[in-house]
Amino acid sequence: MSTAKNLRTGPIADHLIKVTTALAVIAVAAVAAIISYAHALDLVRTHGESNTTAWLVPFTVDGLILAASMVSLDANRRNRPTPALATWSMTAGITATVGANMAHGAPHGPIGALVSAWPALALVGSFELLMTLTRNASGRPDFTDDGRAEVEHYAPGCTTVEQTPEQAVLHEYRASLNGPGRPLSQRYLADKHGMDRRKIKRILTNADRTTPTIPD
Repeated sequence: MSTAKNLRTGPIADHLIKVTTALAVIAVAAVAAIISYAHALDLVRTHGESNTTAWLVPFTVDGLILAASMVSLDANRRNRPTPALATWSMTAGITATVGANMAHGAPHGPIGALVSAWPALALVGSFELLMTLTRNASGRPDFTDDGRAEVEHYAPGCTTVEQTPEQAVLHEYRASLNGPGRPLSQRYLADKHGMDRRKIKRILTNADRTTPTIPD
C-alpha cells in the first residue's frame, strides 16, 4: 500500500509526469511550428519576397517569441522583473505570427482565417508551457525516500526550518524508523538533546499513539 502511494505521489511519479508532459508539449510545438512556418512562408512569397528572404522571414517571427520567452525565464530564475523589451518583443512576435497565419487563411473567409491561425496560437501556447515547466522544475521541492517533500529545502532563502527542541527530538526519532538499524533509544535522545528521559518518552508517546515500542 505504501509503495503504491509513493509511486503516485513521490519522485518517480513526479519525474514521469514532468517527462511525459514535456514530450507532449514539444510534439505539439513541433507540429504547430511546421504548419505556422508553411503558412508564413506562403504569405511572404505571395507578397513580393522570394528565395532566401522568403525562407528566413518566418524564422525571425517565431525566433523573436522564443528569445523573449528565454529572457523572461532567465529574469524569473534570478527573481528579477521581466525586461520591458522582452515583454514588447513577445507581444510583437505573437501579434505577427497570429496575424500572418490569419492573413494566410483570410481568402477562405472567417472560418478559414481562424483555422489557419490555430497553429500559431498552439505554438505560442507551447512556448509558454515549456517555460512554465522549466520555472516549476527550478523551484520544485526535493523528496525524501518515503516520498514526502522536504519543506526546509523548498522555502526560498532558507536552508533549515526552525524547530523547537521537542520537534527536533520527534523529527530525529521518526527519521530513524526508516533507517537500516534499530530506532533511536530514549537514552540516546535524552543525552543528545539534554532532556529528561521521561520528557522524551512523553513527546514520542503524545505525538503518535501508534508508534512502535520505543527501546530503552
